[in-house]
Amino acid sequence: MDMKTSLPATPYYEAAGDEVALFEHAWRNRLPVLIKGPTGVGKTRFVAHMAARLGLPLHTVACHDDLTAADLVGRHLIQNGQTVWSDGPLTRAVRQGGICYLDEVVEARKDTTVVIHPLADHRRSLPIDRTGEVLTAPDSFMLVVSYNPGYQNFLKGMKPSTRQRFVSLRFDFPAAEREEAVLIGETGCDPLLARRLVSLGNSIRALRHVDLEEVASTRLLVYAAILIRDGLDPVAACRAALAESLSDDEEVAAGLMEIILASFGR
Repeated sequence: MDMKTSLPATPYYEAAGDEVALFEHAWRNRLPVLIKGPTGVGKTRFVAHMAARLGLPLHTVACHDDLTAADLVGRHLIQNGQTVWSDGPLTRAVRQGGICYLDEVVEARKDTTVVIHPLADHRRSLPIDRTGEVLTAPDSFMLVVSYNPGYQNFLKGMKPSTRQRFVSLRFDFPAAEREEAVLIGETGCDPLLARRLVSLGNSIRALRHVDLEEVASTRLLVYAAILIRDGLDPVAACRAALAESLSDDEEVAAGLMEIILASFGR
């Protein structure tokens, strides 16, 4: 399981609307927050930015379909011939305070996500059945989860009983001007390159009848800008960061390359 606890740095973030103010209001009133939106539009970066802005430690759990309740809460382990209790990342976050961020929470099994219910309502508590403890979250604790609604189906959707415990924020692809500012702020690339990459990204997003599970994210445009700024040929950079990252199908990748060549070909 990928879990890490970090002290706040100050990651770059370009606000789209009132999401910063809303998050701060939720924090002050001890409300949990759900962030939904496509892959690569800044959900995780926003949480890191807010942790730094509020001066809070950030506990991040990357959820996956093998994640169990014990992985989050903890389990008994054998150490030096003795049985000892070991806190999971969610329990450590409740004990220590700060923001606990469950990234792509719907990837976890539904019987796993139920354990966050008492933390996400007025109780703000975490029962640990195996030790008999009931932890009460300190005022410094905040629960934040994210997911991509585009992946939802009846097997991998967020249950209404879970979703309705959260204040929700919807993230989407940035407007062109904001996305250009993100590329410049993230990579230091020149404005003309940022404009061309954003235009390319929007062209890919506008494609119809193309077998793409995901379209070009802001993250991938940042990767392309980094490679180009470092001296890689723009077409090669966009092939690696966009065409090959978006599809394994040779025909689809070739179609994407036509769009890339129209933008950067000589």
